[in-house]
Amino acid sequence: MTLQASTLKNPQYNPAGAAIAIPRYLAETYWWAYIHPDGVRLFERQWLVNLLLWGNFSRLRDVALNEFGASVTGRTLQVACVYGDLTSRLCERIANGSLDVVDVLAVQLRNLEAKLPAGAPVTLFQRDSAALGFGDASYDQALVFFLLHEQPHAVRRRTLAEVVRVVRPGGQIVIVDYHRPRLWHALAHVFRPLLRWLEPYALDLWRHEVTEWLPRQVNLQGIRKHTYFGGLYQKLVITR
Repeated sequence: MTLQASTLKNPQYNPAGAAIAIPRYLAETYWWAYIHPDGVRLFERQWLVNLLLWGNFSRLRDVALNEFGASVTGRTLQVACVYGDLTSRLCERIANGSLDVVDVLAVQLRNLEAKLPAGAPVTLFQRDSAALGFGDASYDQALVFFLLHEQPHAVRRRTLAEVVRVVRPGGQIVIVDYHRPRLWHALAHVFRPLLRWLEPYALDLWRHEVTEWLPRQVNLQGIRKHTYFGGLYQKLVITR
């Protein structure tokens, strides 16, 4: 594994030389889950991540990674760190390729670095998902796993525009996130107030399709959608 030299040692780093500020929405809403070191230590437990997704973490992880195949070639981008073993499992599939992982938080990158085996084909970058800074069409595929529900509308739109921009034509973008559950779902009415309290932007994905935030000026070859666990979760596979 390689770590971009000054990314984690110097939180002011980015290629343009300007400071990388923690987005206000992230600092105000998710400081307890992603920024505070105690929160990072608490949530970095495989069983807890699985519990938070009602026992569906492994299933959702695998359906996302299976879209890339058993052997992943070319350049792969993962947008935002994820608690649990998602990135480790993705690393196991990298064959004659590389994996770049971006996150705006240095504490998350350090946490991920500690989880990955020595020599993993991974480079970590401290970048904002809404301003990736990579060249156009520089990746063969990208993964966005449970990130969009944590972002306000405008940031979500910019993130998707950036991901579409950096994936080459013909490449795939795999998105896994929340979705509006079916009316008969036992958790439909219980989970809504919990999301409203802890994840105030998540209900956007109950009210709208992810495709509404995709850049309209880009022609996409195709979009496939699957839902899981009574519609509570979704996977989108977008062909650039």
